[in-house]
Amino acid sequence: MTCLAAARNALLARRGWNVEEQGLYGAPAIRILTSGAQHSSFERAVRLLGLGLSQVVYLPVDSGDRLHADALERTLKSDSSAPTIVLLQAGDINIGTYDPFEALIPLAKSHGAWVHIEGAFGLWAAASPMYRHLVNGVAAADSWATDGHKWLNVPYDCGYAFVADVEAHRNAMSHRAVYLTHDTVARDQMDWNPEWSRRARGFATYAALRQLGRNGMAALVERCCKHAHSLVTLIGSLSGAEILWEPEINQGLVRFLDARPGASDDDHDRRTDEVIAAIAAAGEAFFSGTTWRGKRAMRVSVCNWQTSGEDVRRTVEAVTRVLQRTRRK
Repeated sequence: MTCLAAARNALLARRGWNVEEQGLYGAPAIRILTSGAQHSSFERAVRLLGLGLSQVVYLPVDSGDRLHADALERTLKSDSSAPTIVLLQAGDINIGTYDPFEALIPLAKSHGAWVHIEGAFGLWAAASPMYRHLVNGVAAADSWATDGHKWLNVPYDCGYAFVADVEAHRNAMSHRAVYLTHDTVARDQMDWNPEWSRRARGFATYAALRQLGRNGMAALVERCCKHAHSLVTLIGSLSGAEILWEPEINQGLVRFLDARPGASDDDHDRRTDEVIAAIAAAGEAFFSGTTWRGKRAMRVSVCNWQTSGEDVRRTVEAVTRVLQRTRRK
């Protein structure tokens, strides 16, 4: 929300509209271009900011759920004068893939669009020499958002908004009142986010990064990716299971099949949800369900620093027992 508020300020200011003073009544409509695989959290921000879900245009993706450059270019050219936000993603929520930033960001910027990167967990790939190629070109965007409660393992409400345009960021968020004390030199956090009353979340972030260091953060990312890959490939190789997506980073998908002759996709969907529930009830591991390309699947996501190879072994054994116990004849 913070990043898109800054985008709203900047795009409308270029057209002579002060949205903080004049509101959105009569303002030029801002269109929002993104992929059909984009994380749905941005829709809540769009609603809260009054931009309107009807202004969101979902563009087609390739076989890896990455936004097509030609589709983006066609849409940008269809109304080159419209103020535009392009939402890209670093790490799809289901399969962990990345939009092609090196192609898409220059294209969007050439049409005057604001580019925002949703990278709840995926931006942390930049910490790893093994995976940072996935975020090549991402630095050219206008804003970025990521979470600390995922790969950094700090408390759940630690999230980070980065905005390149300092003026737009401050204008969208800051406020002055006579009963408040404002410093003219020091950075006051209330000028940069929607919250005035908040705990010192920056301290937990600093402590985690200080303790891990560059090497520790890289090792954490790489270890989680390794364990996610093992979980997906090992579980997916069990009788009655199939791999829907082999992890590129720490996200993958497994589906469980109804073995009865003539079983339909709906039967496989029910079987998948049944197995997910049975795994949770067994207490060894927890996986959530998702729907991907119209199919129910078990989402495998690993980001905890404590997850080990032994955890992977125990989890695969637990899933094996569940499949044997619940197998349909």
